[in-house]
Amino acid sequence: MRTVLLVGAMAAAALSSAPPVHAADAADYRYRETRTVVRDRSDAGVVRGYTGQLPACGDPEVERRIVHNFSDTERTYWRTGLELSPFVRPVELGYRPWGWSFIPRRFCKATTVTNDGRKRQVSYSIREWQSWGSLSWGVEWCVSGLDRHYSYAPDCKMARP
Repeated sequence: MRTVLLVGAMAAAALSSAPPVHAADAADYRYRETRTVVRDRSDAGVVRGYTGQLPACGDPEVERRIVHNFSDTERTYWRTGLELSPFVRPVELGYRPWGWSFIPRRFCKATTVTNDGRKRQVSYSIREWQSWGSLSWGVEWCVSGLDRHYSYAPDCKMARP
């Protein structure tokens, strides 16, 4: 019994000597410098094993994936039958625009014509390890005027850097 009282008294003394924690202290975040460039080889992007080796904007496999996924989405969800023609003048907008510690991305845009005769801009990003199961690179895209869920609104702006 004496041991239990002694342990209880020690615990009470330890708790009473700790400074009180207020809600404002818990939410008091301090500014810290973020690392957005590689300063040494131990940088987070290097440690995670990213190589940064991504296909070019005009790579035929990138275009094939976008065209296939677009037509599949239009057919399955929207039942419109819209399809994209081959891309014209793919242009790179940015490569790793937020720094080397982030997942490598290449941002691109190209012009295409849908089978309804309208000229549209496709904004897309090629991302390392973002395919199914993170086995390879993946691509996310947005076709101007056809972002029906406004995922990249306004007018696909959020799909660009």
